[in-house]
Amino acid sequence: MSFFGFGQSADIDIVLNDAETRKKAEHKTEDGRKDKYFLFFDGETVSGKVNVTLKNPGKRLEHNGIKIEFIGQIELYYDRGNHHEFVSLVKDLARPGELTQSQTFDFEFTHVEKPYESYTGQNVKLRYFLRATISRRLNDISKELDIVVHTLSTYPELNSSIKMEVGIEDCLHIEFEYNKSKYHLKDVIVGKIYFLLVRIKIKHMEIDIIKRETTGTGPNVYHENDTIAKYEIMDGAPVRGESIPIRLFLAGYEMTPTMRDINKKFSVRYYLNLVLIDEEERRYFKQQEITLWRKGDIVRKSMSHQAAIASQRFEGSSTADRFQDQSKEDSS
Repeated sequence: MSFFGFGQSADIDIVLNDAETRKKAEHKTEDGRKDKYFLFFDGETVSGKVNVTLKNPGKRLEHNGIKIEFIGQIELYYDRGNHHEFVSLVKDLARPGELTQSQTFDFEFTHVEKPYESYTGQNVKLRYFLRATISRRLNDISKELDIVVHTLSTYPELNSSIKMEVGIEDCLHIEFEYNKSKYHLKDVIVGKIYFLLVRIKIKHMEIDIIKRETTGTGPNVYHENDTIAKYEIMDGAPVRGESIPIRLFLAGYEMTPTMRDINKKFSVRYYLNLVLIDEEERRYFKQQEITLWRKGDIVRKSMSHQAAIASQRFEGSSTADRFQDQSKEDSS
């Protein structure tokens, strides 16, 4: 509503040039809902049109310039007043003057650097958006359009297996091994657990995937742990010499790539947490960090071939047949 002639006398709409063909991606909003946004990658051009529609045709709209910005920013929820911009590009669409009729302005941000993945977490939000503004003497008119950015990685050349031991002197000795330390978001964690010494009565065993979000620096560091997945390995008592295979499919879980020290503001890391519970409800656990990365939709044959070789090398000739049989059962 407009009082004393003030108020919004025009509507702004931002339309991307490839809106009909560009892929959309689901992204979680701050209130936990999932919405779909146009998906972009690092280095892609962002172009489109800004439509300015006068609400009162025939009535002039005086302005101090019209511009559009492409912004990448980080917002820490405990410091909401400060927005930390790591990308800020501006295009002037019109010089100061007046509009006598509705008008459309073209814009293009060429090969825009988008260094980080879009992220909405417990204490922090990283977003990219376009903002069109009509500057006015008393009240600006503006409109924002959010987009989502995914960061793609290549298949890691060095991807060593993880080997760890859990032990309590003279009571328990367990070795566990995972085939890799770096996994893409739709990967499968393949591993095995060996019971070398079991003198306590274990009744339950599981692997958890834990996401740890760290925000802030120095004395103002906040950690938020979130259990993404629980995978029951065993329900019942193991015996010495027993070996248990693990196959944990990541595709069904909501995860992001590992994000380390993003713009010196926050990190998101993932951990495999092996948990053992004995009959007296005592908990024994061992944690190991893993690296998650996002792979493009098109997978080169050489990549999948490398993955197959790495898996065979890990499983070894003695256990390869067992895992192949297991995978056949999974596929059937």
